Amino acid sequence: MPDKIQNMVNRIVCLLILFTALLACNSEVKEEQKVIAPTGPKVEIAEIEAGIKAFIAQTTAENDGFFPIKDENNDLKMKLVRVHTEYLSNLGPARHFACVDLVDVSGDVYDVDFFMEGEPGNMKVTETSVHKLNGKPFYSWKQNKEDKTWYKVAVEQSSNNLLGVIEGKDSFEFRYSATVPQLTQSAKMWIPIAQTDPFQQVKVISIQAPGKQKTLNEKLNQNSILYLELGPEDSGETIEIIYQVDRIEKGPFAADQPNPDLYLASNILMPTGGRFKEIADEAIGDKKNDSQLVQARALYDYIIDNMRYMKFGDFGRGDSNYACDSKTGNCTEFHSFFISLARSVGIPARFSIGASIPSERNEGGIDGYHCWAEFYADGKWWPVDISEANKYTALATYYFGRHPANRIELSSGRDLVVNPGPASGPINFLAYPLLEIDGKEVKAQSSFSFTRTNGDSE
Repeated sequence: MPDKIQNMVNRIVCLLILFTALLACNSEVKEEQKVIAPTGPKVEIAEIEAGIKAFIAQTTAENDGFFPIKDENNDLKMKLVRVHTEYLSNLGPARHFACVDLVDVSGDVYDVDFFMEGEPGNMKVTETSVHKLNGKPFYSWKQNKEDKTWYKVAVEQSSNNLLGVIEGKDSFEFRYSATVPQLTQSAKMWIPIAQTDPFQQVKVISIQAPGKQKTLNEKLNQNSILYLELGPEDSGETIEIIYQVDRIEKGPFAADQPNPDLYLASNILMPTGGRFKEIADEAIGDKKNDSQLVQARALYDYIIDNMRYMKFGDFGRGDSNYACDSKTGNCTEFHSFFISLARSVGIPARFSIGASIPSERNEGGIDGYHCWAEFYADGKWWPVDISEANKYTALATYYFGRHPANRIELSSGRDLVVNPGPASGPINFLAYPLLEIDGKEVKAQSSFSFTRTNGDSE
């Protein structure tokens, strides 16, 4: 059998589980190969993993700290993110397969297939193939129903829109609305004001609000907050803030070393150390000597594998202890737990909250807030969205290092301190209005809606 044909056969065994219906639609058949069962002594998965990691480490050391790969258009300079141990395979006598995530200096994450020959401790890589870019495949596999053979198919049009992702850029009008409940005495309210940053251009079109108004600057996390002093005469009044937002997809971005007093510290509901250090160390395991980027991916995978997205109990406060005990919660628990674990092993991490803009329609209501996180490694902040990756496992690679364009950030950080501030102390996080009456928090009805202004979603 020609070497090219044999190489294609080798790929089949490990890549079958990568295929999904979303990735195979309208694909062009390229070539068909028969599956041949491996023979000979089986090499342990740990030995294959050690072999590919040793090869990557040696090649990286020989190339100024980067692993070089050439795709069709670019010479890529890569660093290891993780080895997919679930896809490592022994294909036959002294023939092995490995699937590895590598990140380019641009921040793009590539899924690369490696084929190796040789015995443990002396494996040689014979072929590499770039399989995916930021979770989107260049090819997949499909089975012939008649003879059960598998053939390679090109994925000519792969879109994540149906899974809530708009890549590139998005523009929309975002409406933040709230209603003042019936008041019998004075009250205070705090509302986040979205701000422009390198990834979102925000223009405040209008602010409609009753009572005495003041804009507060929360300095530690650089938030802007609308402060209202209200009275019984404001009962039933509407608060509405309308924004025009132009946002681009967010990837890893270079930044100076962050302040450890802020991004490695405990928060009231995001403690560090203790059992969080123990869990993080166990999740990282034998990657303890790898880069913090590799370690962060191990923590990311640990949470995806061990938590369930469920809204019951004391969810929605971003309580790491609750997340650790129940292994359930919404986006606040997922990302608070990740931040506690990351900070406990010296990986700076931070919390942000806002809203996701629906990708499948161009106007209407939004189902509440959404939050996410970032961690710092290799001189960059890396965006992650673990709760969305948990919901849509096909996007787990995408959400490690990417936030889509269709969202708005309203505030960042935890334990926000402003003056005037709530009698209850620092603000846990701020997305919905925080209303306080007689020193007690009272819920104010609120809603988000949008109209896309760039025509069709991209």
